[in-house]
Amino acid sequence: MSVSDSKAPLPDGKMSGRRPVIFCDFDGTITDNDNIVEIMKHFRPPGYEELIGRIIRRELSVREGVGKLFSLLPSRLKPEIEEFTLNQAKIRSGFRDLLDFCRKRDIEFFVTSGGIDFFVYPVLAPFEIPPDHIYCNGSDFSGEHVRITWPHACDEHCSNDCGMCKTAIIRRFPQDRYFRILIGDSITDFEGAKLADIVFARSHLIGLCEELSLPFYPFGTFDDVLDCLEEIVPPTQPSGGIIHE
Repeated sequence: MSVSDSKAPLPDGKMSGRRPVIFCDFDGTITDNDNIVEIMKHFRPPGYEELIGRIIRRELSVREGVGKLFSLLPSRLKPEIEEFTLNQAKIRSGFRDLLDFCRKRDIEFFVTSGGIDFFVYPVLAPFEIPPDHIYCNGSDFSGEHVRITWPHACDEHCSNDCGMCKTAIIRRFPQDRYFRILIGDSITDFEGAKLADIVFARSHLIGLCEELSLPFYPFGTFDDVLDCLEEIVPPTQPSGGIIHE
């Protein structure tokens, strides 16, 4: 895929004076498959298919839907769930090259994941991403059934009941100071796409962007993303601190 195949024209000088920052989804983006869906398909708890369908159709919020999905699984399956997830998770081609590029160009790279801590952190461990640059949901296996926790819930500007609110993270990087780049694949990335300066989309996110005529750049691998970023990101970045809360 070349840059000329893009649905979105490349920014022409609009990055000038702003620091690029990347917000990258995990399930179905960094990994080839959606790990939550794969867990449900493998362990097949009664009712999971209906819940997944309702999440995709936006009949349930992501927080409510994901919480309900994992509540179908008994906590005693934790070792089996962890082993299955780590064994089946495959990293999308070009991911390490993208991280190397970000380090060389001094681009802040954040994982903004609607996934769960017990598989997000172990899968990403070989890539040495700082823990404070990884945002995801938490988990509690102390009860009879799995309970998902929400340490990064929606702020006062979001009423979508996201679970892990990507727009709340993005808003910490003001648009007048940061060139905001989003990479994603699904409904959990849609609200964030509305705030980004450039969107790299695949799978369900393409259709969602087309619904609202949001410009996007389609990608299949991170090599496609890297080809585009090499054209628009200058070798040196403006100075400026990162905003943490």
